Amino acid sequence: MLLSRTRPAVDSALPSAVESTQNKLPKLQDFLEKRDFLGALTLLEFQRSTNELKNPGLIAYCCFHLGDYPRALEELQTLIQARQNGKTDSTADPAMDESNLWLNVGCTYFAMGMYNEAKDAAEKGSDCSLRTRLLFHLAHKLSNEDALMLYHRKLEENLENQLSLASIHYLRHDFQSSIDIYKRILLDNRDYLALNVYVALCYHRLEYFDVSQEVLAVYLQAFQGSAIALNLRACNTFRLYNGSSAEKELKPLLNIMHQHEQTKHNVYSNAYDLIRHNLVVFRGGEGALQVLPKLLDVIPEARLNLIIYYLQQDDITNASNLLKDIKPKSVPEYILFAIVNVLLSYQNGNREYISAAQNYFNRVGSSESEHDSIFGRLCMASAHFLSGNYDHCALYLNSVRTHYFNDDTFNFNFAQAKGMLNQFQEAEELLVMIQSDKIRNDFTYIQWLARCYIMNKKPRLAWELYERMDTSPESFQLLQLIANECYRMGQFYYAAKAFDILEKFEASQENWEGKRGACIGVFQLIIAGHEPKESLHDIITLLRNSPKQNAEKILSVMKKWAKENRINL
Repeated sequence: MLLSRTRPAVDSALPSAVESTQNKLPKLQDFLEKRDFLGALTLLEFQRSTNELKNPGLIAYCCFHLGDYPRALEELQTLIQARQNGKTDSTADPAMDESNLWLNVGCTYFAMGMYNEAKDAAEKGSDCSLRTRLLFHLAHKLSNEDALMLYHRKLEENLENQLSLASIHYLRHDFQSSIDIYKRILLDNRDYLALNVYVALCYHRLEYFDVSQEVLAVYLQAFQGSAIALNLRACNTFRLYNGSSAEKELKPLLNIMHQHEQTKHNVYSNAYDLIRHNLVVFRGGEGALQVLPKLLDVIPEARLNLIIYYLQQDDITNASNLLKDIKPKSVPEYILFAIVNVLLSYQNGNREYISAAQNYFNRVGSSESEHDSIFGRLCMASAHFLSGNYDHCALYLNSVRTHYFNDDTFNFNFAQAKGMLNQFQEAEELLVMIQSDKIRNDFTYIQWLARCYIMNKKPRLAWELYERMDTSPESFQLLQLIANECYRMGQFYYAAKAFDILEKFEASQENWEGKRGACIGVFQLIIAGHEPKESLHDIITLLRNSPKQNAEKILSVMKKWAKENRINL
């Protein structure tokens, strides 16, 4: 039950709790100055519910900055409709002018990736600096070079326009020009800390990951919970170290996002898709098919990383199907187009794919921005490899070897180039460094390693490679390689063993002559003292197993020599 009181709980002379609360109510301007758009939106919605809302356009403004673009668009369209019906007075608030509202609609459409709709809306807006910037960005998105140059010339020398110009330089992969603009602005405006994130992002794209981390630290000291900054730091860590270290960098952000999951307006919702995408990359493709397909139209890199995942799974068909929807513009896209064309050539036997791959690799390697970069040199090496210029290929690969010393794929490619140049000692060293089971079980790897062993006078190791293989068409090919290469190098003992097995598979004249010549070669080496006498017993056994009658003459000579030299057969 309720307890009765004999006197009031508070002195009547003191202000009431309600009055105290009202005096301490935050002001809208305080929220906006702190860029607390969630708080501002909450207050604005309360004002609307009590019919005290004076600036309805600010609701769309806050929704836009919270990344809730559909809600922002809905609010703006309602305002435009009200303006057209004469229900609002634009003289009280210039932002309510219809031409300004259309520009805001254009910006919202742009943020949603609806570029044609954004262009239509922007053209209804008033001719001002914002309209020029918006149409400048749209010209880039719609690949209209003429319009891009037109609006570029219209840009005035003010802060907003220079920032827009820097962003277009970034999107066109001219990262150094972006850095120059940002640094010039920072010289006069040290308190524009967010520009450090943009500079760090440019350095990341230039592959100066250490420098990117240093610049990024300046911003993170002031804003430790920034989703963009924490994500960029994780990406730098991934490139500098590994995926597990990068994932640890994201833990603080994941914890913050988890705390906001139940919030109606999640301020981190904009970054959620990006984080999920990057976690797939950090985890080596784990969960790719669950995450990436849903992000193809949200994050440009999602398509590229899904293609990479398919290539890692040897699914060339799905990889090539995804490439059909894009026209290569960036370096990663050109490289993926080249790789897929190479694989399609191997799959279909069509040399036209090889020519296309060479062209893509050349475009990257010879471009002004990439010709001296690591990726540029790798692309030139690939182009030379495909054209058979193995000396140039090895030269380019050697120039970046320190960056890929323990990279299995790099070492495999470098070994093949060395092998084609008959530099078998270096090729063998590179091949034995490889740890990947996938590569070591690849038949091309086994063939090259066997050839290197033979050329480096280690035929027994090549023979052991064959013995470890199951009977298959590939093991038959390896046997032919060992037989012919050992014979050519004068390593007749293993050539004889290989030809003997080949003769059992196919009793052809060629295999018999190879076996006979190898056995005679072993016999000569025994006489010269370059082969153990014990090998004579093995050779005689091989000849006895031969169905050819001509073996009897060779056997009689060998037996006679063995008897004269007191060798017990």
